Amino acid sequence: MSSPYQIALSGQERAVLAARARSARGPWRDRVRAVIVLAAAAGRANAAIAAELGICTDTVRKWRRRFAEGGLAGLKDAPRSGRPPAFTAADRAEAVALACALPAESGVPLSRWSGPDLARELAARRRIAASASTLRRWLARDALKPWQHRSWISVRDPDFAARAAVVLDLYAGIWDGRVLGPGDYVICADEKTSIQARCRCHPTLPPGKARAMRIEHDYDRRGALAYLAAWDVHRGQVTGRCEDTTGIAPFARLVEQVMTTEPYASAKRVFWIVDNGSSHRGQASTDRMAAAWPNAVLVHLPVHASWLDQAEIFFSVIQRKALTPNDFTDLDQIRNRLAAFETRYNAIARPFDWKFTRTDLSDLLLRIDAHVKAETHALAA
Repeated sequence: MSSPYQIALSGQERAVLAARARSARGPWRDRVRAVIVLAAAAGRANAAIAAELGICTDTVRKWRRRFAEGGLAGLKDAPRSGRPPAFTAADRAEAVALACALPAESGVPLSRWSGPDLARELAARRRIAASASTLRRWLARDALKPWQHRSWISVRDPDFAARAAVVLDLYAGIWDGRVLGPGDYVICADEKTSIQARCRCHPTLPPGKARAMRIEHDYDRRGALAYLAAWDVHRGQVTGRCEDTTGIAPFARLVEQVMTTEPYASAKRVFWIVDNGSSHRGQASTDRMAAAWPNAVLVHLPVHASWLDQAEIFFSVIQRKALTPNDFTDLDQIRNRLAAFETRYNAIARPFDWKFTRTDLSDLLLRIDAHVKAETHALAA
């Protein structure tokens, strides 16, 4: 029996269908539909086309009719209603509201939510049987990740901007509005405390083929020491020493070690940038430095501004390259490692590419101030 839907193809339609039928990358369903229409246009019967393609005759009949009625557009899938939603907008709003609240506010003994924890709490509250993956999809729409957290600290120093600006000017080679001269040097000094000697119970195994370095988990404690370092900001050189502990006397020995060597011994001025640790805190430390070394100028960072201390960057290099993983039999081994690393590092070191300027500092403080005002206004409302 001949089909009531006779197919007549234009040149453009035939070219498009032929391309789809030959395509090896397109969807299989598009290839089958194109072959059906081309065969139908060649006068083939529905049963013969179905037998050749190994498909149901009703399928051939369907796509012949769809093309006859709608052309190439008729070969697309028709819109589908899909499965009715299992959850309402109110369910999703409840999940988002719960995720935006601390667990303790609901009496849940957790520090932060996870997907499964949210699912259990919603099921207990409103009998919402949403899975953890469903909840994560809901939260992803608003970029919510309650299982993550970030720590922060507010600016407490009332003179933060002014004190930080002095340090940033020194990094840029400026002091009191004037460019530093050839006899001026800028040093960042700090202490890395409690470097432990952890002797592993079994020897560390070197890496091998398809195997990473292996470090025994268990260890014996063999003491701890402190590493004091003075980083020359513009020369990219470091001077360090190990001490049993930190304090005023150990820091004074570091200063003496630096100031008695060239080029600092004959320098016009040596600016020492330090944090507010007990070893060099307050006006008393400034007076001690000036009395011991007339060409030294002690500059304090603002409180809670270690991120402006370039010595911290050097300590991160030390930690990654020389101290991790920690496998030292005694403190002397740590001392030797740090001394050797210092020599190796100075041979290839360059100044850090510091890009944070006074302008960046002003922009940051303005953003913080706007954020604090917005939060204050929200709490007042």
